[in-house]
Amino acid sequence: MFVALIGLPGSGKSSVGRQLARRLQLPFFDSDHLIEQQLGCSIREYFEHEGEERFRDVEEAAVDQLTQNQTGVLSTGGGVVLRPGNRDHLRTRCQVVYLNSSPDELFRRLHHDKNRPLLQVADPLNRLRELHTARDPLYRETAHFIVETGRPSIATLVNMILMQLELAGLVALNSRP
Repeated sequence: MFVALIGLPGSGKSSVGRQLARRLQLPFFDSDHLIEQQLGCSIREYFEHEGEERFRDVEEAAVDQLTQNQTGVLSTGGGVVLRPGNRDHLRTRCQVVYLNSSPDELFRRLHHDKNRPLLQVADPLNRLRELHTARDPLYRETAHFIVETGRPSIATLVNMILMQLELAGLVALNSRP
């Protein structure tokens, strides 16, 4: 099984993904981490020098490569759903879980984070609201499962995902440690 996590920046994709992979005893992949390794610089630096469109080209190639794996858990970048090719690869090659977080909750988590290029604006809360409005329909179109993040712990979110996978018959009950 290959599970991909999608959602806005700060929704918990990497943290939840690592724990989910551990619980499922599958390898964990982080598309942003792989992209930074390939680029030899941070995504923020690449964004500043090359622009968002060039970054999305690199991201699309990485998602295509990563989703060809047969098993694992993948944490994606928040804008991965902007490209139709990414949405198609994720939807057809993975079980996609949308970690849905409200812009206000994300702002509470991220307001001090300077490493997120799309949030380096005068009004990051408004930017998160704009991103949510624009991307939420794309996340929903791509996802097989939706988990409302709110304020639960990472372990609780992982359990919620496992429960949805079990109810869908994708994970056996006895596979949970």
